[in-house]
Amino acid sequence: MKPERQEPRDIFKIHAPFAPLLERLFGLRRCAAIYDDLVARCDERDLPARVLDCMAISHDLADEEFGRIPVTGPLVVIANHPFGGVEGLILLDLLQRARPDVRVLANSLLCRIPELRYVVIPVDPFAGRSAAAANRTPLREAVRWVRGGGALLIFPAGAVAHLQPRRREISDPPWSPRLARLLRACAASVLPVFFPGQNGLLFQLAGLLHPRLRTALIPREFLNKSGRRFPLRIAHAIPWKKLSGLDDDREVMDYLRLKTYLLGCAGTGEGPCVESGDEIPPGKAEQEPVIPPQSVAILSEEIGRLPRSQLLTESGGMQVFQARATQIPYTLLEIGRLRELTFRAAGEGTGRRFDLDLFDEHYTHLFIWNRDSLEIVGAYRLGKTDEILRELGKKGLYTQTLFHFRSRMLEGLGPALEMGRSFVREEYQRGYTPLLLLWKGIGRYVSENPRYRMLFGPVSISRDYTDLSRRLIVETLQESLSLPELARMVKPRIPMRVKRVRIKGCAPETARAVMRDIEELSALIADIEIDQKGIPVLLRHYLNLGGKLLAFNLDPEFGDVLDGLLLVDLMHTDRRTLARYMGKDEAEAFRAYHENLATTSLAC
Repeated sequence: MKPERQEPRDIFKIHAPFAPLLERLFGLRRCAAIYDDLVARCDERDLPARVLDCMAISHDLADEEFGRIPVTGPLVVIANHPFGGVEGLILLDLLQRARPDVRVLANSLLCRIPELRYVVIPVDPFAGRSAAAANRTPLREAVRWVRGGGALLIFPAGAVAHLQPRRREISDPPWSPRLARLLRACAASVLPVFFPGQNGLLFQLAGLLHPRLRTALIPREFLNKSGRRFPLRIAHAIPWKKLSGLDDDREVMDYLRLKTYLLGCAGTGEGPCVESGDEIPPGKAEQEPVIPPQSVAILSEEIGRLPRSQLLTESGGMQVFQARATQIPYTLLEIGRLRELTFRAAGEGTGRRFDLDLFDEHYTHLFIWNRDSLEIVGAYRLGKTDEILRELGKKGLYTQTLFHFRSRMLEGLGPALEMGRSFVREEYQRGYTPLLLLWKGIGRYVSENPRYRMLFGPVSISRDYTDLSRRLIVETLQESLSLPELARMVKPRIPMRVKRVRIKGCAPETARAVMRDIEELSALIADIEIDQKGIPVLLRHYLNLGGKLLAFNLDPEFGDVLDGLLLVDLMHTDRRTLARYMGKDEAEAFRAYHENLATTSLAC
């Protein structure tokens, strides 16, 4: 049943001297005329869409992000509040397209519009000290709604974004930690949404005179949004289990604010991030055509000649071999072809016809051979530093082309394996099996050569990632996962100098606290990146092994990738993880080998 409608002049009327002038100044007369026209020809539940249509207001949201809205179940949607009206209508329209059970926790003044009473749970943002008592009943209603399986939209700021003089930015006022209590009571997933933009200069200046004057200008600001298109971003829903692990109410709201504002840092062109530091240079455009595949018959014959002892592991139809370049000249050429194709697809690569260099001649090559489809699936190359340094010196190491090493740093590592040029061809990247199989091959190789306790090598972050994501990864690894003593003995040949990333609307310490967790960093980056990718798979893998950062280098010869030099001490790797790749008995034998070495060294 449609609620009893008031006359527009009653809804938008100002009871004050000079009322006609003020109603015109604040845009209330025009709002009343629009309302009067719309309400006569639309159902109450069509009002948000009809208003947007009447004002020629549209939005810009990627289909995959619209698909992130859970269509059933308890849900709280939170959003920043840059305009004071249009973002609410856009979100109501979008949410109601996804699911019918949407209500909004909003200013009780909106209930003066009968057609919005069905959707608004009214609270009084101006109740001052009495707010807690005045708003207790509507907050309970909101909790009941969500716990009953409904969706609730909240603008946590409780007021429109405005000039924050101390921080020299326009952003939401602080998000009240009281809302965290509501979230705890709801125990629902939370969906962050971000709208870039802000109201005009008059609105900001009026707020410096008095907050109520700023509020009075909201209708005027709404009207001047006519004919505009508004971008927005939607994050992945955050399970309540994640939020419940945070320590206190302030931490919950700081975390949600960061997740919301970080959405504005990519993809909109109007994001709130301020990034200081050197610009990352553009990648090369010229690329030579890649060579054709090698003969399957020749590859099969060449691999078939390898001794059985060089088969490290196998699973189903896939086998992992290790070999030197002289044993597999045609297979190595095919590996070089596949390297270049795979790296190019990830925004990397040499740009040459195949990716082989002088280091391939004296490195050991691990590769997966699919004996069913007769093709190379992926590969790694390993450099045995004790042998390379003895025979060729530092110039024999590939990483020396990216970083300057002090000799005592390499000597201090002892026998180590330089890891690099890893790839899994595109058609096999949907599953984790190939990478797991490669690392089981590496585990077997290390168990057979237990002197190699240290693994190190460059892990690439390609230009497929936004500059913001690359800088967030750099900052996180440098602050939380570095080895300062060793890092002082390594210098990048082309350093990337980056100051801290500051996210407008968020305190710097909040962002840094969240990004200390590598899983959380990956989730933040997945929200920033349009294709939803988190941190690079190989980087995650090294970190799961206990990897630590030594330095970062920009590589203009390889698609301007950002190379992080990671070091893994396998004696510090989790026992279960080590056993996963080596086997339980082999992992214990490896640990015993090095424990005995340590005991012998102490005795001497």
